[in-house]
Amino acid sequence: MLERIHWLGHDAIRVDGPETIYFDPYQLGEGQPPADIILISHEHHDHCSPEDVAKIQTETTIIVTVAAAAEELTGDIRIVEPGDQIHLRGIEVEAVPAYNVDKFRSPGEPFHPKEAGHVGFVVTVDDKRIYHAGDTDFIPEMAELRDIDIALLPVSGTYVMTAEEAVEASEAIEPEVAIPMHVGRGIGSVESAHQFKEQAAVNVVILDVE
Repeated sequence: MLERIHWLGHDAIRVDGPETIYFDPYQLGEGQPPADIILISHEHHDHCSPEDVAKIQTETTIIVTVAAAAEELTGDIRIVEPGDQIHLRGIEVEAVPAYNVDKFRSPGEPFHPKEAGHVGFVVTVDDKRIYHAGDTDFIPEMAELRDIDIALLPVSGTYVMTAEEAVEASEAIEPEVAIPMHVGRGIGSVESAHQFKEQAAVNVVILDVE
């Protein structure tokens, strides 16, 4: 499965086959394969990018996202909230909470408030459970995730978990493999990914940006 996961920079991930799945496509290079399913965690421009969606969207592409992001998009859109589960073309998709507890835009105003209903996703592909955390801190709900094979975790500390907090999250989730993200593209340093790998008790794989 690792060979089928491609880091496209920042939080953008592509999973190949049997359906082509994108998470949070942003600043995509040319020549990306068309999407069967696009999962968008929230409405911020570096996660919900209509121009990048247009590069990979076809008439049959299904988009799964929250209501605020759906307002910026067109096509076959399925709106979800934390806790929802849907099945699309043989793929099980679970929307899970994603929010900040200590990253603030201004005093008392988190960048990603819990009440905004932003999400991460757990998708089951060929019996492998892949967790894309979205923009989040280490939150209690992570300990409730079960049987995660691959966890895609933000590590930059900019709007999201620091590397140290991602280590705590990985200990709670206990994935077979963790992949750091939310670095590069002008947000955070790739050094945070290496720090996470050095400190984590789980197996960490740092992907090259494609």
